[in-house]
Amino acid sequence: MDKRHLSAMRFGVTYDLRADYLALGMSEEDSAEFDSEVTIAGLCEALSGLGHEPIRIGHLKALNARLVAGERWDAVFNICEGLRGFAREAQVPALLEAYDIPYVFSDPLTLSVALDKSWCKRIVRDQGVPTADFALVEHLSDVNDLSLAFPVFAKPVAEGSGKGVDERSRANNLGELKATVQELLTRFRQPVLVEHYLSGREFTVGITGTGGEAEILGIMEIGATEKAIAHGYGYENKEHWEDKVVLKLAHDSEAIQAGEVALAAWRALRCRDGGRVDIRSDGAGRPHFIEVNPLAGLNPQHSDLCFLARFQGLSYQQLIGRIVDSFLARHPELQHSKATA
Repeated sequence: MDKRHLSAMRFGVTYDLRADYLALGMSEEDSAEFDSEVTIAGLCEALSGLGHEPIRIGHLKALNARLVAGERWDAVFNICEGLRGFAREAQVPALLEAYDIPYVFSDPLTLSVALDKSWCKRIVRDQGVPTADFALVEHLSDVNDLSLAFPVFAKPVAEGSGKGVDERSRANNLGELKATVQELLTRFRQPVLVEHYLSGREFTVGITGTGGEAEILGIMEIGATEKAIAHGYGYENKEHWEDKVVLKLAHDSEAIQAGEVALAAWRALRCRDGGRVDIRSDGAGRPHFIEVNPLAGLNPQHSDLCFLARFQGLSYQQLIGRIVDSFLARHPELQHSKATA
């Protein structure tokens, strides 16, 4: 009998649909982390192709209502980004844990720590992972006390999808930094991470698996075109990547080192099942940890993790299969119960 059939499960699928928030008046940039119908349809189709039964649930409040009504699933494939707070990505996993329902991807602690870039950097730095010097700015006056050498790079401490990263993010002097920090504090109403600017190559590393079983899916270099917006893989470059960046697999020694740094950070943060780690090298070609995305985008058309899978010859379904296999390896009781049911 087919092994996939033996482990077939009813997978609830939790997500934040971008169209819903746009309809409520949210801007394109503010809703950038949320998912398109293409992603949800692709994910459900992949789960079906793997022999599972996907059941659409939706966002946190929809999940809560269905749980209270008594509905249950064998497991949940969670890609909810959440709406508010530094722990917004942790809200759905925490609720599922309260109801003892297993779910794909990282736990609430890892998701909360990963979203706060300053806490995240402290943890990986403590584990010996190369990390650029940084400081957290909570008030504009804090800028006067920074001891970082210019140039520096400033961005919101708890945003994703490149939000708040543009041509003003790199500051070459105190005046430029103050102007950028003031704008970010006002706009995002959260502290600003300021770090030493790394002038070398930029990579994103796809990883699947958990702990000692985690492995590199691929290492992708992100190169800027003449139409790129300034210094880094920011919102505009991510959202309209086609003419702004060049994405390609990298295999040279510096890229391999970038993969090693990424895998060390992934394990230090106890990330699970699949995601990405962003790496940037200094002027001497030494890769440094930038940030981790343990809840990486899964849009089959333009998410980096999906690009990486495609570059490696994997279909979208095969990528989702690897993620689900990692989840099932953490929950052998699910496979056993389905095989003996």
